[in-house]
Amino acid sequence: MASEMIVNHQEKAYALLQADAEKILKLIKVQMDNLTMPQCPLYEEVLDTQMFGLSREIDFAVRLGLIDSKDGKAILDALESELSALHDASLRK
Repeated sequence: MASEMIVNHQEKAYALLQADAEKILKLIKVQMDNLTMPQCPLYEEVLDTQMFGLSREIDFAVRLGLIDSKDGKAILDALESELSALHDASLRK
């Protein structure tokens, strides 16, 4: 029973972190489509702030033992890869 609860908390933590990463991606997509270009300081500030916040959330979850550090790094790496592709696509427009 206790191990099931731990697994459930781990799954929830991972899902919440994934959802936060998706929110960042959506926020940046909206910003790029409607507000600013990637070279704009506002774009970079929002991106840096959001990425820092997510990295702190991941660090907290790792320290609590809710996710493995490699899984946290994978979330950040995947988001950075998607953001890079989005940035490259916007430059080609």
